[in-house]
Amino acid sequence: MKIGKIVIAAVAVSIFGAIFAGVTCGGLFNWVYKLEPTNVWKPMDGPPGLGFYIGGFLLNVVFAIVYAVLNKSIPGKNKLVKGLVFGLCVWAVGMLPGIFSAYVFMTVATGVVIYWTIIGLVEITFKGIIIADIYEE
Repeated sequence: MKIGKIVIAAVAVSIFGAIFAGVTCGGLFNWVYKLEPTNVWKPMDGPPGLGFYIGGFLLNVVFAIVYAVLNKSIPGKNKLVKGLVFGLCVWAVGMLPGIFSAYVFMTVATGVVIYWTIIGLVEITFKGIIIADIYEE
């Protein structure tokens, strides 16, 4: 396992994730969080705190480690395709069950659940591609 590449990949996808979230959730699509019920959200006077970014980085390290462990068995003729397949697989088995549970057991607007499903597909797929690109160099 290439530890240096895992850390670099985790830093890269953390930066990508922060920018992506700022542009989407914090900007273009922040109206989604105004759909009723709004009482489920914690008050936000600005961007998330440092703990959010540290936690995200640690989760991205795990994400990169999983890629490193599985990379030889991920189908694809090149690193772009392997990253795409990896991202789609993580989204399918990692995000969809949680989104489904949120929809069934939480009082969250259906529009938010649909938004999270689509935005998660885009973000996680790109993160898979970024990790594959860095790890496979």
